[in-house]
Amino acid sequence: QVNLVESGGGLVQAGGSLRISCAVSGDTFSKYTMAWFRQAPGKEREFVAGISWSGGTTRYLDSVKGRFTISRDNDKNTMFLQMNSLKPEDTAVYFCAARTGRLIIVGPYEYSYWGQGTQVTVSS
Repeated sequence: QVNLVESGGGLVQAGGSLRISCAVSGDTFSKYTMAWFRQAPGKEREFVAGISWSGGTTRYLDSVKGRFTISRDNDKNTMFLQMNSLKPEDTAVYFCAARTGRLIIVGPYEYSYWGQGTQVTVSS
């Protein structure tokens, strides 16, 4: 059973930074392509960023390119999302997700394992 636990969310002012983490246990972390999704109230869950098993390939939602950076540490079984220049529209619950396929897919249904989410709130 793969277990994903997010941490690091919180309240930050617009223009500020936050780093959220996803700790993975229960299986070999490097087997998985990982991603961050977010969901705001009344909206569908959307892909934010994804990273290949090795960390060599990344993919981002257009609106976060240049502001967010996804990374992973396979020795520590942890994935990160560094978020800079945050905007109020980034406010959402952020979820980490894992899939065993090699491709970074933007559709949430392609991911088999999910964390419980961490709230990120950006005030204006």
